[in-house]
Formats: sequence, structure tokens, C-alpha cells
Amino acid sequence: MSELVTHQGHCHCRAVAWEIQAPAKLRIDECDCSMCDMHGFQHIIVPKSRFTLLTGKDNIATYTFNTHVAQHYFCKTCGIESFYVPRSNPDGYSINFRCLERDNVAEFEILPFDGKNWEQNAAALADLSKD
Repeated sequence: MSELVTHQGHCHCRAVAWEIQAPAKLRIDECDCSMCDMHGFQHIIVPKSRFTLLTGKDNIATYTFNTHVAQHYFCKTCGIESFYVPRSNPDGYSINFRCLERDNVAEFEILPFDGKNWEQNAAALADLSKD
């Protein structure tokens, strides 16, 4: 595994802020499922142990649908979903790359993910939340 660095991010109004430990070279999964496609979520999946909520715990609303396993977290003030617990990785968090400060990003690669056929493809993401 690559050496980990601290990345910080937040929602639009900065009421919800967090940090993750991840490599400086990032893998970004761009999903085309109905949810991600509508709001442009670009995924960086990390284990829960590498995610820290810094501010905004009381300013988060939760949305679930379908199986109710995924926990989508939105800022109550600005409405931005900067992170969530994905159904594919309930032991991790998916961070929205669009909400990440880029100070410690050396490079990144955006990979398309076929979320329209989620059931057939979700297993390809399962290892991303392992330490």
C-alpha cells in the first residue's frame, strides 16, 4: 500500500468538515447509478478507521432508500453530501472527491464504474474499505 497522507474536505458551507487518511495518488470511482449520476458524486472509498468527522455532527441529515443499508449524509445547511457509508462498503466511507481539498493530492485517476448494473459490479469495490 502507498504511504498515507491526511486529506481534508467539507461541504459547501463548511459546517460539516472531515479528514481522511489516504494515498497522495488517489483512485476515484465515477458511478453512473441513479443517485451518483444525478448529483455528481465521485468516490474515494476508505476504511472507517481512516475517516474522522471534524465538525458538524449535529448538522447532518441522513437519507436511505431501497435496501436502507447505504447511509447518505447531507449537510442540513447547504445540502451537500460530502461523504456517506456505501452499501458496497458498509465498513467504510465513500468521500466525494469534489468536496476534497486538493492540497495533498499528488495525482488522481478517475475510473468509470457501472452503477446502473450495481448488483453485478459491486463486488469490484469491496476491497477498497479494507485496512
